[in-house]
Amino acid sequence: MKKFIFAASVLMAVYSCKKEEGAKTETQTETKAETPKSSNKIVTLNGGITEIVAALGHEKEIVGTDVTSTYPESLKATAKDLGHVRSMTIEPIMAVSPTLILASDKDINPELMGKIKSSGIKTEIFKQEFTVDGTKKLIADVAKATGNTDYQKLNDKIDADLKQIQRIAKKPKVLFIYARGNTLMVSGKNTPMASLIEIAGGENAVNDFEDFKPLTPEAVVKANPDVLFFFTSGLQGAGGNEGALKMPGVAQTNAGKNKKIIAMDGGLVSGFGPRLGEAAVELNKLFIENAK
Repeated sequence: MKKFIFAASVLMAVYSCKKEEGAKTETQTETKAETPKSSNKIVTLNGGITEIVAALGHEKEIVGTDVTSTYPESLKATAKDLGHVRSMTIEPIMAVSPTLILASDKDINPELMGKIKSSGIKTEIFKQEFTVDGTKKLIADVAKATGNTDYQKLNDKIDADLKQIQRIAKKPKVLFIYARGNTLMVSGKNTPMASLIEIAGGENAVNDFEDFKPLTPEAVVKANPDVLFFFTSGLQGAGGNEGALKMPGVAQTNAGKNKKIIAMDGGLVSGFGPRLGEAAVELNKLFIENAK
């Protein structure tokens, strides 16, 4: 359990550095529901949950978020950044006087959980599963917590997006590398990265351990991925494609030899919220481009 919490925390920390995807696209605008009448003051402590609340039409009710809540970009001007849920204390939360707190069971530290529950503030802690069905259930559960019944259009859009995924004759073996500063981790099974890779038509290159482990030359060579996958911010921080090709063991892999490296926005990749279908379609297109 400690390894899982650490791995989740490592991934979540990078999102606070993201400044991408500031402009709204027409597709993203379509997921917005008409704003229902409500007097809630909501604190959201998970990036995916924040996206769901906003897409349901409750963005203006969000008064505080955690650092993983980087989308929609407009929240930066209206909601207070309360820090990371692994180290967050109750005081910043109480300072924004919320009437509703929404969080994921994957992130929140036990001490904070206990203090939130004893605060008397209405709180919902959701079970988050990194699957299509799990995301749809999360959307329904968050909608119920906010008193909103108009959520089906979000799930329908996920289905519509997923229908755009093209079948790939030979599934690429994909290794996700989390890079931040001197930290290099590879993604095993039962991670958001592994799940998205499979939804998008690829195969996670590492399946002999769960969660994340430090990158080693031996593990990379053994995995022998066809494609290396990064967060955009992580790849930039690692020195771009040239820096990635110099990582331990990479030069000995098919991905290294053929210089097959892809990157996507971290929040989009890991959120598993209303944009799940969009993320899978974008990744599928990158797989197809790199198969040429």
